Amino acid sequence: MFSSWDGLCGIGELARRAAVSVKTVRFYSDRGLLPEASRSPGGHRRYGPDALERLRLIRSLRTLDLPVSTVHRVLEDDDAGRTGGALEDAVAGQLAELGSQLAALRWREAALRAVQESPPSDRPGRLLLVGAVAAPPNTAPLARFWRAWLPPRMPARSVSAFLDAAVPQPPEDPGPAQVLAFARLYAMVTGPCDGDAPTQPHAHRSAGARESAVLYAGLAEAYDLAAVQMRRGSGPHAGEALEGFVDAYARAGDVADTPGFRRALAGRLAADPRIDRYWELTAELVSPHADRPEPTPGTAHDWLLAALESESRTSAAVQRD
Repeated sequence: MFSSWDGLCGIGELARRAAVSVKTVRFYSDRGLLPEASRSPGGHRRYGPDALERLRLIRSLRTLDLPVSTVHRVLEDDDAGRTGGALEDAVAGQLAELGSQLAALRWREAALRAVQESPPSDRPGRLLLVGAVAAPPNTAPLARFWRAWLPPRMPARSVSAFLDAAVPQPPEDPGPAQVLAFARLYAMVTGPCDGDAPTQPHAHRSAGARESAVLYAGLAEAYDLAAVQMRRGSGPHAGEALEGFVDAYARAGDVADTPGFRRALAGRLAADPRIDRYWELTAELVSPHADRPEPTPGTAHDWLLAALESESRTSAAVQRD
């Protein structure tokens, strides 16, 4: 309660009790957040007993950087006796925004360290490299790169599944090496293209929409199986992963899986265009430990191709004998 005879207080007393300026109280009053109880005969604002608690609530909400419009909605809920609602939405929104800001700051810090830790002669070029990437980074250019690479008319669901595997997500707390890896990936996919260099594997070009979906779904399963073996440190070998790999190509081409088909497939895949640099940089980006690179679809493909080539050589040798 205020000490005045009518239980009301002026703007100065309210400001002192809330430890804010008179200008602040006037600002909130003018925007309808802090209603006046009445005006004095001289036209001065007078506030009721609940004004102090309401002003403290407003200040708390504004301390969280909530905009005035959001504070207004929270107060309306409070006046109506509603709990949650606007306040929960506001807090969730602020947390999401703060998370984005922190991610950007962590990325910028790692980028600056990448420049700082490089030899002086390399710093200008490295600064241009990492400075071309937004913070936090945007993976849309990588997705566009793969959309242009994939077979035409491939079903949207299959495209999305492939992009989930092929487009690496930047770590939330990157190190300088990971920032550099992403920056180099970004430069690779956004740089000028060599029009004479093929990118789409020959083994994939003849596949139609349905065949493409079959092929890439089967390859994804085979890559996952191969990745398990790679994490265990196993070298390329025959087994479930290789069977799924070959089966994906056989079903997409509607051909029988025979020793001859496998030898021909090994030859075709070995001659296909390669984008090894993309997968090397991807491994650097997604691997928490440099000495234990995480498998990628590209390295899993190489592992499976090596297993297929080894099997084909063995099969050919047996036939000769």
